Amino acid sequence: MSVTTDSGPFRGDDPRVRAMGEGGGRDGEFPRVTRSRRNTLWSGIGALVVVVIFATLPYTTQPGVWAILTQGLIILTLASMWNLLAGYAGLVSVGQQVFLGLGAYFILIPNMHGVSPFAALPLAAIGAAVVAIPLWWLVSRLRTAYFAIATWVLASAVALFVQQFQSIGGGTGMPLQGLQWADTNLLSADTYWVALAVAVLAIGGTYLLLRSRVGLVLTAIRDDERAARSSGVRVGFARALVFIVAAAGCGAAGGVLAIQQVAVSPGAGGVFDITWTAEMAFAVIIGGLGTIEGPIVGTVVYMVLFETLQHYNAWYLIILGLVAIGVTLFARRGLWGTVEEKFGIRLLPTGYYLWSPAERRRRIGRADRG
Repeated sequence: MSVTTDSGPFRGDDPRVRAMGEGGGRDGEFPRVTRSRRNTLWSGIGALVVVVIFATLPYTTQPGVWAILTQGLIILTLASMWNLLAGYAGLVSVGQQVFLGLGAYFILIPNMHGVSPFAALPLAAIGAAVVAIPLWWLVSRLRTAYFAIATWVLASAVALFVQQFQSIGGGTGMPLQGLQWADTNLLSADTYWVALAVAVLAIGGTYLLLRSRVGLVLTAIRDDERAARSSGVRVGFARALVFIVAAAGCGAAGGVLAIQQVAVSPGAGGVFDITWTAEMAFAVIIGGLGTIEGPIVGTVVYMVLFETLQHYNAWYLIILGLVAIGVTLFARRGLWGTVEEKFGIRLLPTGYYLWSPAERRRRIGRADRG
């Protein structure tokens, strides 16, 4: 049983816990609230080991592998941000590609004035977050399908607006300066490391955010917005914060994409293409909406399918669609969500687990017998 509240874990002297204790405990026993049924220390150590292994791959693999992994890390960052919006705040956006594109342009513009694209990467995240503030004001009162359509319309409008400026390439885009003469292998390795750092920050930041009071507020809003609002939860502030954080993450991913492609192109297949939102949504739905691990699993599945089927043209899209339909019908919580539901595995828990007094006694008894 998961317990999520907007005020943190219950204390032993809380009347709600006392009532539960009187029903299931004895001699004043009260339920115990923990983050998870298992210790997450080993999950943290395992995650650190995985990051270290990935960081050393440029020393043991070929540049072609780095390019594939860089693309996968960009998708992973985008999927984590889309999952934060849709899976935790209940905001289904169809226009997240706008922040990807803006992040790329916030790399291009400083680069035109002599700033290294790598040094400008923080500006991509900050710039996208700043632009997200007025955009949120325009869509903040919308919900469900209206919100999705509005974000798509705004993304298209921003893309058309950016293309009107010929000084930054207009509708054709512009290459980044100073990278054409760099060593190709060194540039690929540096781009990969930057992509890895951005993905780790995106996942780690999401995890820490969801383990804070904001995470509890988001869960309450997602489950029942009206009840959360009537309980005094600042719904508007929480959703605005998530919208801005997701924009910053997508902006950083856009900056990495610009560096990888050594150019910024706004046209079809470019940084403002809606395909980017489709890819991040696909990864989240396949992996598991509303879980930290879901976007990771979904990104792996997507990249395997992409690398295997991309040469089959239309069949690639058909198979992707069939996979999405199959998962939606037979594993509605996604691949990781289904595993979590059936086996109770939570590597990176963000909610609370309520141990009843009887369950605690059974657990202690098993430990004594062991």
